[in-house]
Amino acid sequence: MAHEIERKFLVVGDAWREQAAGTAYRQGYLSTAKERTVRVRAAAGKGYLTVKGVAVGPKRPEFEYEIPISEANAMLDHLCLRPLIEKTRYQVRVGELMWVVDVFAGENAGLVVAEVELADEAQEFVRPHWAGEEVTNDRRYANANLVAHPYKTWLSHG
Repeated sequence: MAHEIERKFLVVGDAWREQAAGTAYRQGYLSTAKERTVRVRAAAGKGYLTVKGVAVGPKRPEFEYEIPISEANAMLDHLCLRPLIEKTRYQVRVGELMWVVDVFAGENAGLVVAEVELADEAQEFVRPHWAGEEVTNDRRYANANLVAHPYKTWLSHG
C-alpha cells in the first residue's frame, strides 16, 4: 500500500520566495469523509485524482492517478464540493529535501503553509527558519477541512 509521510508548518515571512517559482493549483473534493478523502486537482495542464485514508500522525495511505485535464476540469466545475481550493504552490529545496509552500487564495487567502514529504517517520530533516509552528496534527490545516471551514471564517471568529 502506498503511504505519504508529511510534516506541515505555518510559514513565517517571505525569505523562501527568493528561491522559488510558483504553479497555480485548483483542487476540489468529491469526498471529505473522515475515513477517506477523494480529491481532484488541476495544475500545469495536468489532472489528478487522489484518494487518501485516515492519517496516523504524519503518515496515511495515498493513491494518486493522472487523469485527462478535461475530466479534471469538468469534475472541478460540476461535481466538487465548494469552495474549491485555490493556491499557488512553490517548490523550495532545503538541504536534501524539496519543500512545498502553498500560498492560498480565494476563501483561504492569507494562509501560507509549508510541507515536507519524508521517506519514513523517523527521518531527520533541516527545518528552515521560515517554517514556523508545526501544524501536522492540526486537522484545521488539511486542505479537505479548508473546504468546509475556509480560513477566512477563522479570522472572523477571532
